[in-house]
Amino acid sequence: MSVRTLPLLFLNLGGEMLYVLDQRLRAQNIPGDKARKDEWTEVDRKRVLNDIISTMFNRKFMEELFKPQELYSKKALRTVYDRLAHSSIMRLNQASMDKLYDLMTMAFKYQVLLCPRPKDVLLVTFNHLDSIKGLIRDSPTILHQVDETFRQLIEIYGSLSAGEFQLIRQTLLIFFQDLHIRVSTFLKDKVQNSNGRFVLPVSGPVPWGTEVPGVIRMFNDKGEEVKKIEFKHGGDYVAAHKEGSFELYGNRVLKLGTNMYSVNRPVETHMSAESKNLASRTQENIAPNPLAKEELNFLARLMGGMEIKKTSGPEPGFRLNLFTTDEEEEHAALSRPEELSYEVINIQATQDQQRNEELARIMGEFEVTEQPEITQQSASKGDDLLAMMDRL
Repeated sequence: MSVRTLPLLFLNLGGEMLYVLDQRLRAQNIPGDKARKDEWTEVDRKRVLNDIISTMFNRKFMEELFKPQELYSKKALRTVYDRLAHSSIMRLNQASMDKLYDLMTMAFKYQVLLCPRPKDVLLVTFNHLDSIKGLIRDSPTILHQVDETFRQLIEIYGSLSAGEFQLIRQTLLIFFQDLHIRVSTFLKDKVQNSNGRFVLPVSGPVPWGTEVPGVIRMFNDKGEEVKKIEFKHGGDYVAAHKEGSFELYGNRVLKLGTNMYSVNRPVETHMSAESKNLASRTQENIAPNPLAKEELNFLARLMGGMEIKKTSGPEPGFRLNLFTTDEEEEHAALSRPEELSYEVINIQATQDQQRNEELARIMGEFEVTEQPEITQQSASKGDDLLAMMDRL
């Protein structure tokens, strides 16, 4: 397991989350001079994205994230994303957050699988950050935060060897190996089978620095080529003409990690029967886990660096629903296997009262309070966004 995997995992999944939210908000965008008070405008879209991105790239949060550490459970990371999504005025219940998280994880899993070289996972990360910068081009303070993260990535990962990147890629694939959520876009493009497994292509450019397959060369003990045999490889490969840029600015060449929602089309997620059966067989072990206490410490440190902006004024947060109706959302919450519930993290470990109190204090600061009444303006905006997200 690589101790340098967590920042790449977090940043890429966060980028996918922002793609989903931005695309849906743009679909609902109404010019400010024509919008009524109960409709979403460009100002609302920017407010949501700015709040999330500012929290995501908070300096203290990034300092904790970039410390060498092993990956922890999916539930622990999911908790961080839940808090990140609620750093804006949006409010999601568990079923809607599940759907958003499924889209995030399956998109990045597909990108990791298709990386020509293990090192190219860094280019995928740069593509996400480039796109994020495009979302906040009018916010110089937040742009500076993203650029600082860029520089940290270049400084830390720029000198890693091919073997270290291979270990990072292997760690990511182990993290994703049991996730087989079907996504409508992938199914329509025939890059995913009905069981949720991806189809890897046998065409396209080969990794930078390698040759198109089809030749076997034999060498003698002096390193001289003595024989060459050609064979049919059965694919449609071409040589890579240029390596992607690993600098702060430049042509990444690789398209993995760019916004696949730039073309507006509905996206649905479905859990395959295989994944449901696997979930029922892999319930969290209630026996004490030697890593559990470290996971608790990890959450306390990481979330302690996440500064959540309190919403000001009387306007309450709006509820975001990724399903067609409230009934469908409730059905999804009831039908989802209990083992995949991310609402509560159960950690069995030796009690550490001081650490537990600290984590409780931090979690309390992030608590989303229920609003007793929803104003007509916010309720209408919420209803519009519910219908809008239904098409995702």
